[in-house]
Amino acid sequence: MSGAPERGAEPGRPDGLPGSANLESSAQLESSARLESSAPLAGSTAPAGSARLELAVVEARLRAPLASAHGTTHLRRLVRVKLTAPDGVAGHGEAAPLASYDGVDVEQVVAELERWRAAIEAGDGPPADGLAEARAAVDLARWDLCGRRAGQPVWRLLGGKAAPVPVNATIGAEAPEQAAAQASEARAAGYPCVKLKVGTPDDRERVRAVRAAVPEIAIRLDANGAWSVDGAVAALDALAPLGIELCEEPVHGVAALAAVAARTPVPVAADESARAVLAAGQRVCACVCLKIAASGGISGLIDDARRARAAGYDVYLASTLDGPLGIAAALHAAAAVAPDRPCGLATLGRFDAPDPLPATRGTIAVPAGPGLLSCRQFS
Repeated sequence: MSGAPERGAEPGRPDGLPGSANLESSAQLESSARLESSAPLAGSTAPAGSARLELAVVEARLRAPLASAHGTTHLRRLVRVKLTAPDGVAGHGEAAPLASYDGVDVEQVVAELERWRAAIEAGDGPPADGLAEARAAVDLARWDLCGRRAGQPVWRLLGGKAAPVPVNATIGAEAPEQAAAQASEARAAGYPCVKLKVGTPDDRERVRAVRAAVPEIAIRLDANGAWSVDGAVAALDALAPLGIELCEEPVHGVAALAAVAARTPVPVAADESARAVLAAGQRVCACVCLKIAASGGISGLIDDARRARAAGYDVYLASTLDGPLGIAAALHAAAAVAPDRPCGLATLGRFDAPDPLPATRGTIAVPAGPGLLSCRQFS
């Protein structure tokens, strides 16, 4: 598409302020090589076999609401999937739909899985064009089952490396002083990057307050498609002098993202529009943010990462406030993909429950036990 930025051509940042990383970084070259050379990734589809399917809907309340341009989240409803093979080995998966984000709710996922039940239990399906969030739950359960049977963590089956995954802290559309306080806490905890929700009337005050509080770490913005093209360009031009690492989904749609990317110095990432951007087949912005649920699971995310890198995108991962199984799956995928930027996976601490995968000095360790995650960590 015409008007797309050339690779590595994003304008520089103000001296002394953290901004975009060089798109030709050694991390990206290493991760691209890994996706090309790893034998297990050549067939990165979860092994299937006959298994009994069990479904359960679980609820997880947040410690404090998370406000964004698409609404405020207080409670997450997740669909748990259990696949038990004839030999008694079981695998667990999770669907994490978020209707305000992806337009999909729990009831749709359950209905889809019930529609596929016979095929899933026979070791077939789900269909490639089925609901991504439902496909993800089955894919995760199959990878978990395979890892448990093999006595190996999923990342090893994928040919990945168990290096800790760098992550960002996430700050909602809070009042400026609250956002600044949370950013200071994130810096003290060792996060290399904070992501701020924007797309609300007090964006400039919030970002300025955060930059004043943490002058030395990267600031990432997430508008969740709240702006028009002209509105996004105006907002990002005004905020660029503060040193912005990138802006996720300033607008929705391939053409709109390309238009914003061509007119602003702030690197642009596709999030909600990531699948459409990849389908376009050519680079229209700097980065693609991939999510387990939207990609249809670990298998789909790895395929999406390969396609994104082939088109010249930086790749990183995030979650839609997934539960422990979804975050664990993303960490295993990250071990195979080697993301180019900090990932938005440090979200389990937002729930009113113990965090089984906490961040330490801005990274999360990839689970080391068989499968995705120890059963005691998500039960």
